[in-house]
Amino acid sequence: MKRALLSVWNKENIVELARFLIKNDFEIISTGGTKQILLDHNVNVTSISHVTKSEEIMNGRVKTLHPKIFGGILADHTNENHLKDLNSINSKIIDLVVVNLYPFEDMASNKNMGLNKLIEYIDVGGPSMLRAAAKNYKDVAVITSSNQYDELINEIKKKKGSTSLQFREKMSSEAF
Repeated sequence: MKRALLSVWNKENIVELARFLIKNDFEIISTGGTKQILLDHNVNVTSISHVTKSEEIMNGRVKTLHPKIFGGILADHTNENHLKDLNSINSKIIDLVVVNLYPFEDMASNKNMGLNKLIEYIDVGGPSMLRAAAKNYKDVAVITSSNQYDELINEIKKKKGSTSLQFREKMSSEAF
């Protein structure tokens, strides 16, 4: 079974995407608000905390920054040492990362928001996961916007449950 990590600020169409992925043999792992909306719509989802065996800490500031997550994203699927390392920490490969970031720029333009509140919109885990997935484009597809969901769905249909290297390269180049 393939694994998809879904952690999005903009929840538009995330339920539909998750349902499609499950129908195509993906396990969904997710965080906080994304996980909750999937659960609210009866979508089977595994919590990041279940994967890491660690609860999120610091009011949600630290939840995905964990070797079991980043190892799963960064593992070269053809490198036996990477696969042994994953096995040694009881982790698995992550094949798809769907992340869109907190709208920091939009929030920064809000003159009524104080610095202490604004600073919470600086996303740390999201950009880290995007960069890790883009770095490992040969094995991991990265999606950064709900506008890309249809393209992902069409690719998975065309490739019978998978994505092509060409698709992964394209999506990685668009990640930044």
